[in-house]
Amino acid sequence: MQYVRFLPGEGKESLAGKLCGQEIVTSRQNYALSEVRLLTPCTPTKIICLGRNYAAHAQELGNEVPVRPLLFFKPPSAIIGPEDNIILPPSPHVDYEAELAIVIGCRCRNVPANKAMNVILGYTCMNDVSDREAQGWDKNWVRAKGFDTSAPLGPVIITKDEIEEPFHIQLRLNGETKQDATTSQFIFSIPEIIEEITSFMTLEEGDVIATGTPSGVGPLSSGDLVEVEIEGIGTLRNRVCSPANKEIN
Repeated sequence: MQYVRFLPGEGKESLAGKLCGQEIVTSRQNYALSEVRLLTPCTPTKIICLGRNYAAHAQELGNEVPVRPLLFFKPPSAIIGPEDNIILPPSPHVDYEAELAIVIGCRCRNVPANKAMNVILGYTCMNDVSDREAQGWDKNWVRAKGFDTSAPLGPVIITKDEIEEPFHIQLRLNGETKQDATTSQFIFSIPEIIEEITSFMTLEEGDVIATGTPSGVGPLSSGDLVEVEIEGIGTLRNRVCSPANKEIN
């Protein structure tokens, strides 16, 4: 099953529905996909992210491979949806990072790895846009990872019964493939990640876990088109712009 959130036509009220081919089915009526604007497919209370969950990515940035999941937050205010613009912060170096995102399906705490799949609703695409200059000195990564528009998310949630690992993740920058990997290269598996996070934190329905990015990260510039594609889920597309030109198409 595929879940979406959207704005119908000129409507100002967001709706949620099931995507069936080129049609969105809701309790009210059906909508043609071509006639709506897709939003982020969920509205999490928090986004918990993994750093360095691919050994090759840790190595390309000159970092050690972690022995426990390295975790950090992105705030809900960082989220943008499909086709929304990534607005660059005032930094000389901002990178893209393609990631598989887990969407939690129920309130949960202290979930053992062998029951982790029970709390997953499904999966979507995410781009963990990162200010490398700020990351170099901001030890908790709040500025580096939490700025507005730094968490493109979408376009749909694919439920866990429709897809299974390994997930094939690619990122294209202006049509050129920059990242290409599968989740079989994870250092920490999805069950291990959920067990670790819920050992000290309650997750709410709709919360998102970003599972880390593979090697191949690189800089974004105003005017770029960046696409995160996960086979079986879809493609998340966003334009990049500067604050002075944030309405770029």
